[in-house]
Amino acid sequence: MAIIVNLDVMMAKRKISSSELAEKVGITNANLSILKTGKGKAIRFSTLDAICKALDCQPGDILEFRE
Repeated sequence: MAIIVNLDVMMAKRKISSSELAEKVGITNANLSILKTGKGKAIRFSTLDAICKALDCQPGDILEFRE
C-alpha cells in the first residue's frame, strides 16, 4: 500500500510558495516539507482542511492511493 502526496503538484498549479502556504495553513515550513516529501506518517484533518481551503482543491487532488 502506498499513499502518494501530490502537494507539490497542486502548489505549482496554484503558483504558491511553500512559505506562503505554510503561513496560510498555520504550520511550519519544516512540517510542510515533511508533508510534501511524503515522509509524514499522518496528517490531521484540520491541517488537510486548511490546505484544501488555501489551494482551493479537494483532498483527492493532494492524496493518491497506488498499489
